[in-house]
Amino acid sequence: MAETSAASRHVTYCGVCTLPPEYCEYGGTTAKCQKWLEKSHPDLYSKIWSPEALSAATASLSLEAQERAAKDAKKKAAKAEAAEQKQAERLSNSVVTIKRIERNKRKYVTSVSGLEAFGLDLKKVSKDFGKKFATGSSVTKTPSGGEEIVVQGDVSDEIEEFILEKYKDVPEDNIELVEDKKKKGAAAG
Repeated sequence: MAETSAASRHVTYCGVCTLPPEYCEYGGTTAKCQKWLEKSHPDLYSKIWSPEALSAATASLSLEAQERAAKDAKKKAAKAEAAEQKQAERLSNSVVTIKRIERNKRKYVTSVSGLEAFGLDLKKVSKDFGKKFATGSSVTKTPSGGEEIVVQGDVSDEIEEFILEKYKDVPEDNIELVEDKKKKGAAAG
């Protein structure tokens, strides 16, 4: 029986798209990946993205194919940039609504919606709220089809502070406090 020696390989994965750096161009975040690679692994960056490496890779292509490759690269870069801008715009327009809802007599619940737009896992956040405020907290479906976190008790102000403290991705300007009161009979005037 012949002996086989299997040498182990160390594979570096991109910190942005999680693909090996040689395949980052197919991930859709090429510009971010290049910046990460240049910072984290300059030797690998020069091997893949240096002008010499790029010209060597395209040298075997015909002139027409080189032009096509350059045009495709520009198109991909523009597409990635547009996607980044769209994502940034979506985040800046996203609003986290903290609503205090009166149940009956002096009982309240606080509902928090809009956190999913910032890439937060609602179940995890709900658990954090429950632990922080020592109360019941759950993720429920809204009539509009989205999801919200419902926390028992009137903790609207504390939740705002907690979100700003713990989840740095949520800007303070994007948080809106709303008070929802039940309608009473006609007020005497």
